[in-house]
This record gives sequence, C-alpha cells and structure tokens, in this order.
Amino acid sequence: MTQTRQLPQSTAPPGFISGSSLILLSFAAAFFPRIVQAVGIPAVINFAHFIVLPAACSLVILTSRRQDRRQMIIVKSILLGLLVLFAIATASALLNNAGLINVFLGLMIISEPFILLAALVAIPFTPDALTHLKKWVLGFGMGHLILALGQKVGLATGLLPHERMTIEDNVQGVFYLSSGGHVVGASASLAFGLYYYFSARAVPLWIRCSVLFAVIAQILFADAKQVILVALVSWVLLILSKITDLKVAFQYIIAAVLVGYAFYWCIYNVEVFSPYQTWIRPHIYGPDGDATLLKTGPLRIIPSFYTSVLNWPLGLGPGHTIGRIGGWMIKDYWSIVGPLGATIHPASEAVWETWQGHYLDSSFFAPLWGWAGIWGDLGFLGLASYISLWFITWTHVCKDDLSRFLVFNILVNGFIFTLMEEPGFTLTSIMLIGLRWHELRSEEHTSELQSPVPIS
Repeated sequence: MTQTRQLPQSTAPPGFISGSSLILLSFAAAFFPRIVQAVGIPAVINFAHFIVLPAACSLVILTSRRQDRRQMIIVKSILLGLLVLFAIATASALLNNAGLINVFLGLMIISEPFILLAALVAIPFTPDALTHLKKWVLGFGMGHLILALGQKVGLATGLLPHERMTIEDNVQGVFYLSSGGHVVGASASLAFGLYYYFSARAVPLWIRCSVLFAVIAQILFADAKQVILVALVSWVLLILSKITDLKVAFQYIIAAVLVGYAFYWCIYNVEVFSPYQTWIRPHIYGPDGDATLLKTGPLRIIPSFYTSVLNWPLGLGPGHTIGRIGGWMIKDYWSIVGPLGATIHPASEAVWETWQGHYLDSSFFAPLWGWAGIWGDLGFLGLASYISLWFITWTHVCKDDLSRFLVFNILVNGFIFTLMEEPGFTLTSIMLIGLRWHELRSEEHTSELQSPVPIS
C-alpha cells in the first residue's frame, strides 16, 4: 500500500516580496531607458541601471537567508568569478592609466548579467511568487513586441514620423531611437518568444505559435537579418553540444537540415527574405577577403598599441578599445562621463577608421565586436575570467535546451557586434534563464515530494 506525499504550503520569508520587486526593478531599469529617453527624459537615464541593478541585487543576495546548498554554491561561484574579474580590471586600469569611471562602466557592462543571475538564484521563490514575477517579465516582453509591431504600422502609414535611419531600423520596440535598436529589439523578442512557447505549456498551442509568428514578423519588419543567422548558428552549436546523446542529436540534426533548406529557399524565392542575398558573396570571406580583413582588423591593430609585455594578459585598459564602453558610450556620452574622469585611447579610433566609409557598412561585418572588445580592454586574463562566468552559468544554471540556446545566442552575438554588452538583450536572456532554472527546479522538487512511498 502506498500514499502520496503532499507538497507543503510554504510561506514567503520576511522581505521576500521586496526582494522579488527589486529583481524586477533591476531588470526594468535596463530594459526601458531608451523608450523613456525617446519621450524626453535626459540621456543620463541610460546610466541609471549601472547604479540601480548592483545596489538592488546586492541587497537581495544579502537578505535572502533561506537558501539550500545548491543555491549557495551557485551564488558563491558567481560572486567569486566577479571578484576575480574586478581584480583583473583594476590591474588593467592601473597599468594603462584608465579612469575610475572607465573601470566602473567597463566592469558593469559585462558583469550585470551575472549580478542579476546571482540575485535570481539566491531568492527562495515560492510557486506563487515565481508565477507573479514571470507574469511581469512576460508582460514586459509582450508590451515590447506589441510596441514594435505598432511602430511598423505607424511608420508604414506615416502616422509615426522618422528622421533618423530607415523605416526598418526604426522598428525597435522599447529600444526606440537607439543605434542598432532594431537588432537589440528583435533579439530580445526572440528570447521572450521562445521562452513563452516552451514554458507556457498550459496555454493553447495556437496562441504560443501566434506569438512566435509575431516575433518572426518583427524580425523581418526590422530587417534584423543577423538575428535569424545567429539563432541558426546557436541551434547548430546546441546540437553539437548534445552529440553524446545520439538519439536526441539526430533528431535535432534532421530538424536543422529541414529548417536550413527552407530558409535557403526563402532567400531566393520570398521577397521579404531577399536582403540575405547581400551576405552570399563567397569572395569576401576568403583569407584575404574584404570581410575577413575588416573583421579581424582589431586583432592586428590593438596589439600594435601595446607598450608592455603585461598588455597581453591585461589588455589596454577598461573602455580603451572597441567594447561597448570604449567603442560607443564614452564618445556618445562624453558630456556626462568626461567630467567624471573618463579616458580614451587611440586604439579605439584606429579600429573605427578601418570601418568608416567601408562598403561593408553592415554591423555584421563591423570590426567592433564583443569578444574582441573584452580581449582588447582586459587581455587574455580578463577574457578567461569572463568565459569562466559563462561556464558557471552553463554548468550550474542551464537545466534545459532552451537555457543553453539562450546562452549560445549571447555568445555567438559576441562575434558580430557589441550586442553581447547590450544590457537590454543580455539581461533579458539571463532573466529568462534564471526563471527557467527556478521553474525546472520547482518541478523536480514537486515530483520528489509527490512520489509514492511505501507504508510499513
């Protein structure tokens, strides 16, 4: 004779609701500043998340007491990795006379996802609280998707004027009127759409498929070609990572071949996919091809500015090369960061000059890309430290293929442009990975508690 264990009703510990709200506030601070700036708020709003997120998440980590052993191991591992990254960035700054604000911004732009993840993992979510946070996050994503599709309608009909960039480039959702916002917005929507499809199993299939269809429509309306390409590459990498499970890998391979062939057919037969033909030029990808030389330019240019053998392990200093801080933000917001002691380095401009006026003006071919930027700023030690944080995420937090795909999607983007350092995109993906970890962990716990046990 057996009986079924009942799942105990847990109550939230003191301060739990405020902790959950702080997580949501941290995410919102990085997700919405562009659209807030677009309605007239000063540009300094774009820096708010650099203060709000570490402060709020630190409070969450320090006040979350009910953690089991697995949670504690993950949080401590992430915090140790961040401490090592901080030490390397500080040493690099001292070696290269980088400004203090460079160190802060350079560290935060690559550390924020892991700070948020540590806070997410640290919270002992109850099922109701997890569902509540999930609804808010998905609400952000749905609002972003609806706004992007509405922008397309408004721009096409003339109801929404545009003075910058093309109509397609203005389909950005909450990242409205930002450079590259159409790619950021499409990438964030893809993460939301996939998460909703796989996690909202109680929702009818046709509704989940409709959301995915709307996401694909946004990607095509925004002419964000690289989003689909990165997703396909990430999918292939996911397949390769599962090669030890031959049955599952074989299923993925069949699906990938079918999707790949369908995509290739669409490029030459469906008008909306025709822009992808501009990338199919084999002669520019050879060892001496224009695309290859342009893309690998930083790997040759940055070392030419080394003045010490220590530059190899420590780089040229935070914000001094072609990451998001040195390549874009310090220049664009000099009126804000200049008085705070920001420093610039000629290596950044030297790389920029190779791209300015080049006929390959797409971000796909840009010599400013995430992995090169982290290596340029922090050297091989900084790069290794950053990779170790993703390794911790992969091994300890990613519990299913969706989470692993989202990680690959971030890492592959690091080879194209600076999207790997775009908070709106990376924090979206990390938030969804963290939610998925809690969901699957809760399902495992429920299954264990409800498993039949013998009665003596």
